[in-house]
Amino acid sequence: MGQALDVHRLHFAFTITFHYIFPQLTMGLALLLVYLKTKALRTGDEHYNRAARFWGRIFGINFAVGVITGIPMEFQFGTNWAAFSKAAGGVIGQTLAMEGVFSFFLESSFLGLFLIGEKKLGRIGHWLSAFLVFLGSWLSGYFIVATDAWMQHPTGYRLGANGAIELASFWDLLLNQWAFWQYAHTMLGAVQTGCFVMAAVGAFYLLTKRDEIYGRTFVKAGVLVGAIAALLQLFPTGDMQGKLVANHQPVTLAAMEGLFESQKGAPLAILGQPDVEKRKLDNPLEIPNVLSFLTYQQWRADVKGLSDFPQTEWPDQIPLLYYSYHVMVGLGTIFIAVMVMAALLLWRGKLYDSRWMLWTLMLCVPLPYIANTAGWMTAELGRQPWLIHGLMRTAQGVSPRVAAGNAWFTLIGFMGLYTVVGILWLFLFYREIELGPEPGAHPRGEDAAVVAAD
Repeated sequence: MGQALDVHRLHFAFTITFHYIFPQLTMGLALLLVYLKTKALRTGDEHYNRAARFWGRIFGINFAVGVITGIPMEFQFGTNWAAFSKAAGGVIGQTLAMEGVFSFFLESSFLGLFLIGEKKLGRIGHWLSAFLVFLGSWLSGYFIVATDAWMQHPTGYRLGANGAIELASFWDLLLNQWAFWQYAHTMLGAVQTGCFVMAAVGAFYLLTKRDEIYGRTFVKAGVLVGAIAALLQLFPTGDMQGKLVANHQPVTLAAMEGLFESQKGAPLAILGQPDVEKRKLDNPLEIPNVLSFLTYQQWRADVKGLSDFPQTEWPDQIPLLYYSYHVMVGLGTIFIAVMVMAALLLWRGKLYDSRWMLWTLMLCVPLPYIANTAGWMTAELGRQPWLIHGLMRTAQGVSPRVAAGNAWFTLIGFMGLYTVVGILWLFLFYREIELGPEPGAHPRGEDAAVVAAD
């Protein structure tokens, strides 16, 4: 049973990680599409419409691949985690069904209108289609996060006579405070992905001296929105998410921070390697008292360590959880530094000619994907050994009749198929960048006025 559980975990981890590559960019670009269409509507400048069409095509590619990878992932609730679905389906089925029936169809319907219906819809109608695509994608994100948040912090449920978990309050499920802060933190991560990708494409155009008008627009939009998102992701969303973990999953907080013994004035570990057997953090680089202050707003507050909890309650993969958390926080700090510095250069009128910063924006493109993946790993590893915190252990939720060999067979198949899909996605993405916002043509002279505006 233990081997089968490990394979099922790996199976789901692979599919959700690969799938999340695409929605995080899609949801980030959805906001930026509204930004570009709003600029077009306010200024009447066709330049912004052409920019929106360019990113609309990239959005469509990501959306299509996200659907391809998302459907098998949701089917795994029934194929690989049947016991969990049987016990909790009456609760999580609500949010998952709403994601599909409401938000997915809203997003997909108006994405079609956005991509092919601009002439029929007119200026205001086309802006509205972009806004409804944004609304659908962000509603989709909320319903998915609300499902995960309920597994982190179950609310609005009751236990039925047959042991099934039943929905007692729809609004407690939907308005779970954990869902609100996790959603805000997650969506800001998606916005940062979209901003870094848009700014990187703009930087590429500026460095290669082609489509420079669009390069300026893309860099400006990515940096301005990205700087705001980076700061908000630290505070208040990251801070409040951390407080929820401290209040409701204190053993998770101790594992994330590599804190094995309770301490008054607990230090914040910047670097170090957790040694679970010896119950200590090797080679630590720590800032005294800061963890206590960040958690409880008191410099000498007592923070519980792992030793205060039964070892059966410890997360299963403490080193991986510790490193995932520190990768997420470290990269988030880098994002703030890069975006704020780029925003200062933009304010001073030097960003477009600053080759080192343009190169930095380009080279940072993979980092938001890594940070968001590390964030999800932190959330899911931190909840272990619970599938539903305090209600169902992960070992209890796996499909009892699906053997480890069957899971390995399908996992290898998914790996091969997703490799092909990933290569196709990269090819289509590269092709759109090469074609540019105006395929087969250079920017027209009428765009010269945009230089002064940007």
